[in-house]
Amino acid sequence: MAGDFFILMKHELIITVIIFTLLLLKIGSDLSNKSLLNLVNGLLLLNLAAGFIGNQPGMLFNEMFLTNPLIVLEKNILSLGTLIVSLQSASWLKQHEHVAEFYILLLCTLLGMFFMISAGNLLMFYVGLELSSIPLAAMANFDLGKRKSSEAAMKFIISSAFASGLLLFGISLVYGATGTLTFSEMASHINGSPLHIFAFVLLLAGFGFKISVVPFHLWTADVYEGAPVAVTSWLSVISKGSVLFVFISVLYTVFKPMAATWYNMLFVLSVLTIFTGNLFAIRQNNIKRFLAFSSIAQIGFILVGITGSSQLGTASLVYFVLIYVFSNLAAFGVVALVSALTGREQVSDYKGFYKTNPVLSWVLTIALFSLAGVPPTAGFFGKFFLLLSGAGKGNYVLITIAALNMIISFYYYLRIVKAIFMDANEQPIERLTIPGYPKLAMIICVAGIIVTGLVGYVYDYIHSLSFGF
Repeated sequence: MAGDFFILMKHELIITVIIFTLLLLKIGSDLSNKSLLNLVNGLLLLNLAAGFIGNQPGMLFNEMFLTNPLIVLEKNILSLGTLIVSLQSASWLKQHEHVAEFYILLLCTLLGMFFMISAGNLLMFYVGLELSSIPLAAMANFDLGKRKSSEAAMKFIISSAFASGLLLFGISLVYGATGTLTFSEMASHINGSPLHIFAFVLLLAGFGFKISVVPFHLWTADVYEGAPVAVTSWLSVISKGSVLFVFISVLYTVFKPMAATWYNMLFVLSVLTIFTGNLFAIRQNNIKRFLAFSSIAQIGFILVGITGSSQLGTASLVYFVLIYVFSNLAAFGVVALVSALTGREQVSDYKGFYKTNPVLSWVLTIALFSLAGVPPTAGFFGKFFLLLSGAGKGNYVLITIAALNMIISFYYYLRIVKAIFMDANEQPIERLTIPGYPKLAMIICVAGIIVTGLVGYVYDYIHSLSFGF
């Protein structure tokens, strides 16, 4: 029994050990920022490697904690993204006086995400969600001397509190209507009554805030702009990815009997989210706000895939999140380096970027092509499988709207590429030296964009682990 506990909760226990190690080092040691960064990145690499070794399915605490091969894969994707974010943040953190505190907060959020993904009970899910959300507000305010950073933290915590309130209200109604908090027992009690529909709407609103679905997206751009780039990339990729993993699991298991009802809701929300994300991305001048609305549009495409309610729906979501980790973090890696070394974050600053920084220009361009869905990058295959999943319901109106919006997105992604390669700039960004850790992160991201798209085994493996109905 003790052996099962350590094996099944391996991911959570490793992260907990790393957190306590950092706490002890903060109290009793005086390591330099460089040494601390080396140590943490080494520990995160070990954490990633351990995630692929000695896993087994099972449950603990009367189904409050579950694990299976798909959940293990989802946790490993988040661990990989965490390592990449850490590598990218090296240039910024070297100048910061609170490196240990940053990593403690970061790993606490990751620990909460792991518990949330493994939750087989609504209360366990909510505890994991709060553990993953509250430290993020402190991280958003980590640029202590900048007013925008404090404003971002305030907006995030208020929005998060409101979303949590809606979720708790929905959870209480579900419990009152079904008499259980365990996911495996709820489906048999859900029948699509008005009370069940109202409870689902509240839960959907709570999830919508966390993943920036329109009309619950209003906090996103301001928080992305005000937070440090490392935190923005974490919010955009890791935080949203973890909530999406739970969201599709809840839809496909707990609310399976209400599939026809929530399909119509997701249809409307996906169309609104794609249109809003695309239209607002076109007019953004700040690169972080641009990527914020880009991420909102990407969530719309993910909702299209979720409507498929099939094994393909689960596989396409997990596959797209993996691609999104590489694509979005590649873009944010360049933005983070430029911001840390020059402080410049406007789209106009990237005019003529290729003349002074050709390597960074190509990394950013490949990332933008993948986000746009330009073949043969992985983003094309990711969106193709999402649309294919959505087409499984036979609603070709939704697929046509999504496909047309892909064409619209080409405009604003290529606008950045045009600025990089074709526009002139009287004061271009100077030639930047790429430090070792950010360079390694960019190599991983670019390799991931290419490999996950061209090597069919990656998708086939994810599909073999997936579920649907």
